[in-house]
Amino acid sequence: MKKHIEIIARGVFVESGKILLCRNREAMNVYLPGGHIESGESAKVALIREIKEEMGRVATVGRFLGGAENSFIQNGKRHSEINLIFEMTVKNLIAGKKPSSCEDYIEFIWVPLAKLKDSGMKPGFLCRIIPSWLDSSVCLQRWATNME
Repeated sequence: MKKHIEIIARGVFVESGKILLCRNREAMNVYLPGGHIESGESAKVALIREIKEEMGRVATVGRFLGGAENSFIQNGKRHSEINLIFEMTVKNLIAGKKPSSCEDYIEFIWVPLAKLKDSGMKPGFLCRIIPSWLDSSVCLQRWATNME
């Protein structure tokens, strides 16, 4: 079987001190909203499309926050992905009010940004990095990895 690396566009939306996350109802894993970039599609366009498909809402994609390389085992198989992470806003979302999902297998949740480390978000190393990436006064490396 041919191995490949998934390229994913993800969005960080923080409103009133809460960050929007996506949770798979079956696997119960938590991650940043977004999805796979299709051939010929820019990362920003992919993120806008994914939010429309998953939430039925219009997203505005802002600045690039950083890239994250991730490798993990799921169902006994190794997976590798590159996440391109952007700031975003989603029209008509109110922090604390549970957004609806257009897809049965996922739900959206709000988590206090200060409690991101306790959210179970994957990849876990992003929980400590995202707050720094959001702080524009901090100049730091915008690449994160769990692969050495």
